[in-house]
Amino acid sequence: MPAKASGPLAGIKVIELAHIMAGPVCGLMLADMGADVIKVEKLPDGDDTRRMLPPAIDGESAAFMILNRNKRGTCINLKKPGGKAVLEKLLASADVVIENYRPGTMERLGLGYDALHKKNPGLIYCQVTGFGRTGPYADRAGFDLIAQGLSGIMSVTGEGAGRPPVKAGPPITDISAGILAAMAVLAAYIHRLKTGEGQRVDTSLLEAGVTTTYWQSAICLATGDSPGAIGTAHPLSAPYQAFPTSDGWINVGAANQANWRRLVEVLEAPELAEDGRFIDNAARMKNLPALIALLTTRLRTRTTTDWIARLEAAGVPAGPVLSIGEMLKDPQVLARAMVVNVQHSRLGKMKTLGTPVKFSATPGSVNRGAPLLGEHTREILGEYGYTDAEIEGLIANGDVVAVQP
Repeated sequence: MPAKASGPLAGIKVIELAHIMAGPVCGLMLADMGADVIKVEKLPDGDDTRRMLPPAIDGESAAFMILNRNKRGTCINLKKPGGKAVLEKLLASADVVIENYRPGTMERLGLGYDALHKKNPGLIYCQVTGFGRTGPYADRAGFDLIAQGLSGIMSVTGEGAGRPPVKAGPPITDISAGILAAMAVLAAYIHRLKTGEGQRVDTSLLEAGVTTTYWQSAICLATGDSPGAIGTAHPLSAPYQAFPTSDGWINVGAANQANWRRLVEVLEAPELAEDGRFIDNAARMKNLPALIALLTTRLRTRTTTDWIARLEAAGVPAGPVLSIGEMLKDPQVLARAMVVNVQHSRLGKMKTLGTPVKFSATPGSVNRGAPLLGEHTREILGEYGYTDAEIEGLIANGDVVAVQP
Protein backbone atom coordinates (compact mmCIF):
# COMPACT_ATOMS: atom_id res chain seq x y z
CA MET A 1 0.00 0.00 0.00
CA PRO A 2 1.12 3.60 -0.47
CA ALA A 3 3.14 5.05 2.38
CA LYS A 4 0.85 7.17 4.52
CA ALA A 5 0.82 10.52 2.78
CA SER A 6 0.83 13.86 4.49
CA GLY A 7 0.57 17.28 2.96
CA PRO A 8 -2.01 19.44 1.26
CA LEU A 9 -2.20 17.20 -1.84
CA ALA A 10 -2.90 13.93 0.00
CA GLY A 11 -5.42 11.90 -2.00
CA ILE A 12 -4.53 13.32 -5.42
CA LYS A 13 -3.51 10.70 -7.98
CA VAL A 14 -0.70 11.63 -10.37
CA ILE A 15 0.64 9.49 -13.21
CA GLU A 16 4.17 10.53 -14.16
CA LEU A 17 5.14 9.60 -17.71
CA ALA A 18 8.34 11.60 -17.51
CA HIS A 19 12.06 11.01 -17.57
CA ILE A 20 15.37 12.66 -16.71
CA MET A 21 14.57 15.97 -14.99
CA ALA A 22 11.91 18.59 -15.80
CA GLY A 23 8.90 16.25 -15.65
CA PRO A 24 10.26 14.29 -12.68
CA VAL A 25 10.89 17.58 -10.80
CA CYS A 26 7.22 18.44 -11.31
CA GLY A 27 6.25 15.02 -9.96
CA LEU A 28 8.66 15.43 -7.07
CA MET A 29 7.12 18.77 -6.05
CA LEU A 30 3.64 17.24 -6.03
CA ALA A 31 4.79 14.08 -4.22
CA ASP A 32 6.51 16.11 -1.51
CA MET A 33 3.18 17.85 -0.91
CA GLY A 34 1.40 14.53 -0.43
CA ALA A 35 0.17 13.49 -3.89
CA ASP A 36 0.28 9.79 -4.76
CA VAL A 37 2.68 9.94 -7.71
CA ILE A 38 3.00 6.75 -9.75
CA LYS A 39 6.09 6.88 -11.94
CA VAL A 40 5.60 4.85 -15.12
CA GLU A 41 8.95 3.89 -16.63
CA LYS A 42 9.80 2.56 -20.07
CA LEU A 43 11.24 -0.80 -21.04
CA PRO A 44 13.81 -2.19 -20.92
CA ASP A 45 15.82 -0.08 -18.48
CA GLY A 46 13.54 2.65 -17.18
CA ASP A 47 14.30 6.35 -16.71
CA ASP A 48 17.55 7.47 -18.34
CA THR A 49 18.80 8.84 -15.00
CA ARG A 50 19.13 5.24 -13.80
CA ARG A 51 22.13 5.07 -16.12
CA MET A 52 23.68 8.41 -15.16
CA LEU A 53 26.59 6.76 -13.39
CA PRO A 54 28.70 7.53 -11.44
CA PRO A 55 27.90 8.36 -8.74
CA ALA A 56 26.01 5.36 -7.47
CA ILE A 57 25.27 3.87 -4.07
CA ASP A 58 25.69 0.11 -4.27
CA GLY A 59 24.72 0.21 -7.93
CA GLU A 60 21.72 2.53 -7.55
CA SER A 61 21.96 5.86 -9.41
CA ALA A 62 22.27 8.84 -7.07
CA ALA A 63 20.76 11.05 -9.79
CA PHE A 64 17.66 8.88 -10.12
CA MET A 65 17.17 8.52 -6.39
CA ILE A 66 17.28 12.24 -5.56
CA LEU A 67 14.64 13.11 -8.18
CA ASN A 68 12.25 10.22 -7.59
CA ARG A 69 11.88 9.78 -3.84
CA ASN A 70 8.30 9.84 -2.53
CA LYS A 71 7.04 8.15 -5.73
CA ARG A 72 5.80 4.66 -6.39
CA GLY A 73 7.13 2.99 -9.49
CA THR A 74 5.96 0.66 -12.22
CA CYS A 75 7.34 -0.26 -15.64
CA ILE A 76 4.92 -0.70 -18.56
CA ASN A 77 5.55 -1.85 -22.14
CA LEU A 78 3.52 0.60 -24.20
CA LYS A 79 4.35 -1.29 -27.40
CA LYS A 80 2.16 -4.17 -26.25
CA PRO A 81 -1.64 -3.98 -26.18
CA GLY A 82 -1.74 -5.40 -22.67
CA GLY A 83 0.68 -2.80 -21.39
CA LYS A 84 -1.14 0.03 -23.08
CA ALA A 85 -4.42 -1.19 -21.58
CA VAL A 86 -2.86 -1.07 -18.12
CA LEU A 87 -1.77 2.53 -18.59
CA GLU A 88 -5.20 3.49 -19.94
CA LYS A 89 -6.74 2.07 -16.78
CA LEU A 90 -4.40 4.09 -14.58
CA LEU A 91 -5.18 7.26 -16.53
CA ALA A 92 -8.95 6.74 -16.48
CA SER A 93 -9.19 7.76 -12.82
CA ALA A 94 -6.09 9.96 -12.51
CA ASP A 95 -6.28 13.57 -11.39
CA VAL A 96 -3.05 14.54 -13.16
CA VAL A 97 -0.76 13.14 -15.82
CA ILE A 98 2.73 14.56 -16.38
CA GLU A 99 4.59 13.81 -19.60
CA ASN A 100 7.75 15.17 -21.19
CA TYR A 101 8.03 13.07 -24.32
CA ARG A 102 8.78 14.76 -27.63
CA PRO A 103 5.63 16.38 -29.07
CA GLY A 104 3.44 13.87 -30.89
CA THR A 105 4.61 10.77 -28.99
CA MET A 106 1.53 10.48 -26.80
CA GLU A 107 -0.76 11.16 -29.77
CA ARG A 108 0.86 8.32 -31.73
CA LEU A 109 0.11 6.04 -28.80
CA GLY A 110 -3.51 7.19 -28.77
CA LEU A 111 -2.89 8.78 -25.36
CA GLY A 112 -2.78 12.46 -26.27
CA TYR A 113 -4.76 15.12 -24.45
CA ASP A 114 -7.82 15.01 -26.69
CA ALA A 115 -8.19 11.24 -26.39
CA LEU A 116 -7.68 11.20 -22.63
CA HIS A 117 -9.94 14.22 -22.06
CA LYS A 118 -12.87 12.38 -23.67
CA LYS A 119 -12.50 9.49 -21.24
CA ASN A 120 -11.56 11.56 -18.17
CA PRO A 121 -12.88 15.15 -18.55
CA GLY A 122 -11.46 16.19 -15.18
CA LEU A 123 -7.90 15.13 -16.05
CA ILE A 124 -5.17 17.75 -15.79
CA TYR A 125 -2.71 16.98 -18.56
CA CYS A 126 0.70 18.54 -17.91
CA GLN A 127 3.13 18.64 -20.80
CA VAL A 128 6.75 19.75 -20.36
CA THR A 129 8.86 20.01 -23.50
CA GLY A 130 12.02 21.68 -24.69
CA PHE A 131 10.36 24.59 -26.49
CA GLY A 132 6.59 24.37 -25.98
CA ARG A 133 3.92 22.57 -27.97
CA THR A 134 3.48 25.39 -30.51
CA GLY A 135 5.80 27.56 -32.57
CA PRO A 136 8.60 26.86 -35.08
CA TYR A 137 10.75 24.95 -32.56
CA ALA A 138 7.94 22.76 -31.18
CA ASP A 139 9.27 19.54 -32.72
CA ARG A 140 12.87 20.02 -31.62
CA ALA A 141 14.43 17.95 -28.88
CA GLY A 142 15.41 20.11 -25.95
CA PHE A 143 17.93 19.87 -23.15
CA ASP A 144 18.92 22.31 -20.43
CA LEU A 145 22.17 23.27 -22.17
CA ILE A 146 20.31 24.14 -25.38
CA ALA A 147 17.64 26.09 -23.50
CA GLN A 148 20.22 28.03 -21.49
CA GLY A 149 21.87 29.13 -24.73
CA LEU A 150 18.66 29.98 -26.56
CA SER A 151 17.12 31.84 -23.61
CA GLY A 152 20.10 34.18 -23.30
CA ILE A 153 21.19 32.83 -19.91
CA MET A 154 24.64 31.82 -21.14
CA SER A 155 25.27 35.27 -22.61
CA VAL A 156 24.89 36.90 -19.18
CA THR A 157 26.66 34.19 -17.16
CA GLY A 158 30.42 34.17 -16.71
CA GLU A 159 33.26 36.63 -16.38
CA GLY A 160 32.45 39.06 -19.16
CA ALA A 161 33.88 40.39 -22.41
CA GLY A 162 36.49 38.23 -24.09
CA ARG A 163 35.62 35.16 -22.04
CA PRO A 164 33.68 32.13 -23.35
CA PRO A 165 29.96 31.69 -22.57
CA VAL A 166 29.23 29.88 -19.33
CA LYS A 167 26.35 27.55 -18.48
CA ALA A 168 24.85 27.99 -15.03
CA GLY A 169 26.06 25.08 -12.90
CA PRO A 170 22.69 23.58 -11.91
CA PRO A 171 20.32 22.70 -14.79
CA ILE A 172 18.18 25.72 -14.01
CA THR A 173 15.83 25.51 -16.99
CA ASP A 174 15.01 21.87 -16.22
CA ILE A 175 14.40 22.59 -12.55
CA SER A 176 12.51 25.84 -13.17
CA ALA A 177 10.33 24.20 -15.82
CA GLY A 178 9.44 21.45 -13.35
CA ILE A 179 8.51 23.97 -10.67
CA LEU A 180 6.49 26.06 -13.15
CA ALA A 181 4.70 22.90 -14.28
CA ALA A 182 3.81 22.01 -10.69
CA MET A 183 2.47 25.54 -10.16
CA ALA A 184 0.39 25.22 -13.33
CA VAL A 185 -0.99 21.84 -12.24
CA LEU A 186 -2.13 23.29 -8.92
CA ALA A 187 -3.76 26.29 -10.62
CA ALA A 188 -5.58 23.93 -12.99
CA TYR A 189 -6.63 21.77 -10.03
CA ILE A 190 -8.17 24.80 -8.30
CA HIS A 191 -10.08 25.51 -11.53
CA ARG A 192 -11.29 21.90 -11.56
CA LEU A 193 -12.49 22.16 -7.98
CA LYS A 194 -14.62 25.12 -9.05
CA THR A 195 -15.90 23.76 -12.36
CA GLY A 196 -15.18 20.02 -12.58
CA GLU A 197 -13.25 20.76 -15.77
CA GLY A 198 -9.75 19.49 -16.48
CA GLN A 199 -7.41 21.07 -18.98
CA ARG A 200 -4.03 20.84 -20.64
CA VAL A 201 -1.18 22.93 -19.25
CA ASP A 202 2.14 23.14 -21.02
CA THR A 203 5.45 24.81 -20.37
CA SER A 204 8.99 24.34 -21.58
CA LEU A 205 12.65 24.63 -20.75
CA LEU A 206 12.85 27.65 -23.05
CA GLU A 207 10.06 29.51 -21.28
CA ALA A 208 11.54 28.64 -17.92
CA GLY A 209 14.87 30.05 -19.08
CA VAL A 210 13.32 33.24 -20.46
CA THR A 211 11.51 33.71 -17.16
CA THR A 212 14.83 33.86 -15.30
CA THR A 213 15.94 36.89 -17.36
CA TYR A 214 13.59 39.48 -15.83
CA TRP A 215 16.38 41.95 -14.95
CA GLN A 216 18.32 41.49 -18.17
CA SER A 217 15.21 41.63 -20.34
CA ALA A 218 14.10 44.79 -18.53
CA ILE A 219 17.39 46.42 -19.52
CA CYS A 220 17.13 45.30 -23.14
CA LEU A 221 13.46 46.23 -23.53
CA ALA A 222 14.12 49.68 -22.06
CA THR A 223 17.35 50.51 -23.88
CA GLY A 224 17.60 48.23 -26.89
CA ASP A 225 20.99 47.02 -25.65
CA SER A 226 21.67 43.42 -24.68
CA PRO A 227 23.48 43.23 -21.33
CA GLY A 228 26.46 40.94 -21.13
CA ALA A 229 28.10 38.80 -18.47
CA ILE A 230 29.44 40.68 -15.44
CA GLY A 231 30.62 37.89 -13.18
CA THR A 232 28.84 37.86 -9.84
CA ALA A 233 27.77 41.51 -10.04
CA HIS A 234 24.15 42.67 -10.28
CA PRO A 235 23.07 44.23 -13.59
CA LEU A 236 21.15 47.04 -11.87
CA SER A 237 22.59 47.60 -8.38
CA ALA A 238 25.97 47.95 -6.68
CA PRO A 239 27.78 46.81 -4.68
CA TYR A 240 26.18 43.39 -4.98
CA GLN A 241 28.70 40.65 -5.76
CA ALA A 242 31.45 38.35 -4.50
CA PHE A 243 34.74 39.82 -3.29
CA PRO A 244 38.00 38.12 -2.33
CA THR A 245 38.99 38.17 1.34
CA SER A 246 42.27 37.19 2.97
CA ASP A 247 41.25 33.52 3.01
CA GLY A 248 38.46 33.06 0.45
CA TRP A 249 35.39 34.86 -0.84
CA ILE A 250 32.46 36.80 0.55
CA ASN A 251 29.18 37.87 -1.02
CA VAL A 252 28.17 41.42 -0.14
CA GLY A 253 24.67 42.70 -0.89
CA ALA A 254 24.82 46.41 -0.09
CA ALA A 255 22.79 47.50 -3.07
CA ASN A 256 20.44 50.03 -1.50
CA GLN A 257 21.56 53.36 -0.09
CA ALA A 258 21.09 52.48 3.57
CA ASN A 259 23.16 49.31 3.25
CA TRP A 260 25.80 51.15 1.23
CA ARG A 261 26.29 53.63 4.07
CA ARG A 262 26.44 50.83 6.62
CA LEU A 263 29.01 49.00 4.50
CA VAL A 264 31.44 51.90 4.26
CA GLU A 265 31.22 52.38 8.03
CA VAL A 266 32.15 48.72 8.60
CA LEU A 267 34.99 49.10 6.11
CA GLU A 268 36.18 52.19 8.04
CA ALA A 269 35.93 54.19 4.83
CA PRO A 270 33.08 56.64 5.49
CA GLU A 271 34.50 59.05 2.92
CA LEU A 272 33.30 56.73 0.16
CA ALA A 273 29.69 57.57 1.04
CA GLU A 274 30.31 61.19 0.01
CA ASP A 275 32.53 60.42 -2.98
CA GLY A 276 30.74 61.74 -6.05
CA ARG A 277 31.58 58.58 -7.98
CA PHE A 278 29.58 56.50 -5.51
CA ILE A 279 27.01 58.99 -4.18
CA ASP A 280 24.02 56.94 -5.32
CA ASN A 281 23.30 53.68 -7.13
CA ALA A 282 23.41 55.25 -10.61
CA ALA A 283 26.86 56.69 -9.86
CA ARG A 284 28.09 53.41 -8.43
CA MET A 285 26.94 51.49 -11.51
CA LYS A 286 28.63 54.04 -13.79
CA ASN A 287 31.88 53.73 -11.85
CA LEU A 288 31.65 50.03 -11.04
CA PRO A 289 35.28 49.08 -11.90
CA ALA A 290 36.65 51.76 -9.56
CA LEU A 291 34.19 50.74 -6.85
CA ILE A 292 35.16 47.08 -7.11
CA ALA A 293 38.86 47.92 -6.93
CA LEU A 294 38.45 50.02 -3.76
CA LEU A 295 36.22 47.49 -2.00
CA THR A 296 38.48 44.59 -2.96
CA THR A 297 41.48 46.32 -1.39
CA ARG A 298 39.56 46.77 1.86
CA LEU A 299 37.98 43.32 1.98
CA ARG A 300 41.29 41.51 1.37
CA THR A 301 42.50 42.67 4.79
CA ARG A 302 40.40 40.26 6.88
CA THR A 303 39.04 36.73 6.75
CA THR A 304 35.63 35.84 5.40
CA THR A 305 34.38 34.85 8.86
CA ASP A 306 35.59 38.10 10.39
CA TRP A 307 33.92 40.23 7.72
CA ILE A 308 30.64 38.32 7.93
CA ALA A 309 30.49 38.88 11.68
CA ARG A 310 31.16 42.60 11.30
CA LEU A 311 28.74 43.06 8.42
CA GLU A 312 25.94 41.07 10.05
CA ALA A 313 26.34 43.10 13.24
CA ALA A 314 25.84 46.26 11.17
CA GLY A 315 22.85 44.82 9.29
CA VAL A 316 24.60 44.51 5.94
CA PRO A 317 23.56 41.36 3.99
CA ALA A 318 26.64 39.16 3.55
CA GLY A 319 27.54 35.50 3.33
CA PRO A 320 30.20 32.99 2.37
CA VAL A 321 30.59 31.12 -0.92
CA LEU A 322 30.14 27.50 0.18
CA SER A 323 30.93 24.28 -1.63
CA ILE A 324 28.04 21.83 -2.03
CA GLY A 325 29.52 19.71 0.75
CA GLU A 326 29.73 22.70 3.06
CA MET A 327 26.18 23.73 2.18
CA LEU A 328 24.82 20.29 3.05
CA LYS A 329 26.29 20.68 6.56
CA ASP A 330 25.34 24.32 7.09
CA PRO A 331 23.37 24.82 10.33
CA GLN A 332 20.61 26.84 8.64
CA VAL A 333 20.18 24.23 5.91
CA LEU A 334 19.93 21.53 8.57
CA ALA A 335 17.60 23.60 10.76
CA ARG A 336 15.23 23.96 7.82
CA ALA A 337 15.27 20.16 7.31
CA MET A 338 16.72 20.47 3.82
CA VAL A 339 18.83 17.35 4.38
CA VAL A 340 16.79 14.44 5.71
CA ASN A 341 16.94 10.68 6.07
CA VAL A 342 14.74 8.42 3.96
CA GLN A 343 14.31 4.65 3.88
CA HIS A 344 15.20 3.02 0.57
CA SER A 345 13.79 -0.48 0.01
CA ARG A 346 17.18 -1.98 -0.91
CA LEU A 347 19.78 0.41 0.51
CA GLY A 348 18.16 1.15 3.85
CA LYS A 349 18.47 4.56 5.47
CA MET A 350 20.07 7.21 3.29
CA LYS A 351 20.22 10.98 3.03
CA THR A 352 18.35 13.11 0.51
CA LEU A 353 17.20 16.70 0.12
CA GLY A 354 14.17 17.81 2.10
CA THR A 355 10.98 19.58 1.08
CA PRO A 356 11.57 23.26 0.25
CA VAL A 357 8.14 24.56 1.32
CA LYS A 358 6.85 24.28 4.88
CA PHE A 359 3.10 24.20 5.66
CA SER A 360 1.84 25.04 9.14
CA ALA A 361 -1.33 22.91 8.98
CA THR A 362 -0.57 20.27 6.33
CA PRO A 363 3.18 19.62 6.32
CA GLY A 364 4.69 17.60 3.53
CA SER A 365 7.27 14.93 4.16
CA VAL A 366 9.83 12.61 2.60
CA ASN A 367 8.42 9.20 3.44
CA ARG A 368 9.87 6.76 0.91
CA GLY A 369 12.98 6.32 -1.16
CA ALA A 370 12.99 6.20 -4.95
CA PRO A 371 11.50 3.00 -6.39
CA LEU A 372 13.40 0.13 -7.88
CA LEU A 373 12.42 -0.58 -11.49
CA GLY A 374 8.92 -2.05 -11.28
CA GLU A 375 9.01 -2.13 -7.48
CA HIS A 376 5.33 -1.32 -6.95
CA THR A 377 3.82 -2.92 -10.07
CA ARG A 378 1.96 -5.66 -8.22
CA GLU A 379 0.79 -3.28 -5.51
CA ILE A 380 -0.47 -0.69 -8.00
CA LEU A 381 -2.22 -3.12 -10.32
CA GLY A 382 -3.91 -4.74 -7.34
CA GLU A 383 -5.30 -1.38 -6.31
CA TYR A 384 -6.70 -0.92 -9.82
CA GLY A 385 -8.66 -4.16 -9.69
CA TYR A 386 -6.34 -6.71 -11.29
CA THR A 387 -6.33 -10.16 -9.73
CA ASP A 388 -3.09 -11.85 -8.73
CA ALA A 389 -3.44 -14.22 -11.68
CA GLU A 390 -3.99 -11.35 -14.11
CA ILE A 391 -0.98 -9.50 -12.74
CA GLU A 392 1.30 -12.52 -13.08
CA GLY A 393 -0.01 -13.04 -16.61
CA LEU A 394 0.86 -9.46 -17.57
CA ILE A 395 4.34 -9.93 -16.13
CA ALA A 396 4.87 -13.24 -17.93
CA ASN A 397 3.69 -11.71 -21.20
CA GLY A 398 6.12 -8.79 -20.91
CA ASP A 399 3.35 -6.19 -20.65
CA VAL A 400 4.71 -4.93 -17.34
CA VAL A 401 7.85 -5.40 -15.27
CA ALA A 402 7.85 -6.16 -11.57
CA VAL A 403 10.65 -6.85 -9.12
CA GLN A 404 10.53 -10.23 -7.46
CA PRO A 405 8.42 -10.22 -4.29
